[in-house]
Amino acid sequence: MPEFDPSLARYNRQMLFEPLGQAGQKRLALSQATLIGCGALGTVLANTLARAGVGHLRIIDRDFIELDNLQRQVLFDEHDIAANLPKAEAAARKLRKINSTIEIEAVVADVNPANAEPLCRDCDLLLDGTDNFETRFLINDLAVKFDLPWVYGACVAAEGLVMSSPASRRACAVSGTNRRRRACRRPATRRGFSGRWWRSWPVFRRSRRSRSWPESSTRSTAS
Repeated sequence: MPEFDPSLARYNRQMLFEPLGQAGQKRLALSQATLIGCGALGTVLANTLARAGVGHLRIIDRDFIELDNLQRQVLFDEHDIAANLPKAEAAARKLRKINSTIEIEAVVADVNPANAEPLCRDCDLLLDGTDNFETRFLINDLAVKFDLPWVYGACVAAEGLVMSSPASRRACAVSGTNRRRRACRRPATRRGFSGRWWRSWPVFRRSRRSRSWPESSTRSTAS
């Protein structure tokens, strides 16, 4: 049994989980996660990752906090609104108080094909906390190009969806028919993803009730 590392004392309870252990905790401390979108889902993800001891957490979101965010976006409060803070910065400030031993980077930006690679290529894990399909397809493109694991999540009303895609077994999220395989290989453009073929996916079919489709943006889920 390896000698206990006192620097990991705060994680003692989760290291009791045998599949993780002390060796897994040390790997977490050396890892980097990039979270795109910091709303209802994103704040929970960021909170959990920081408390779990992920060594470097990059939070990307372009939005500022509004009053009606507070009932579900767990890292924000009224003081953040008074200070007119963007979500990424407010989340980073809170999380640094929770865990000062990790590095937390706030990026106030809209993830798009022009900046996605430098923001995401150096991470070990991509996390999707967005609320639009264009950015999700861009995340998928990055995962395919750089062989990155990524986790897709979404929540609407009382329903939620999650899909994890480990790098060792990762397939393009839009693979399937020949048409979709061609779309998967087609890189994103500055104008976003073209076509409406993805409306037929079962996971997105409910959204067809809406007549409006958002422009490419890094908005947070359920924002």
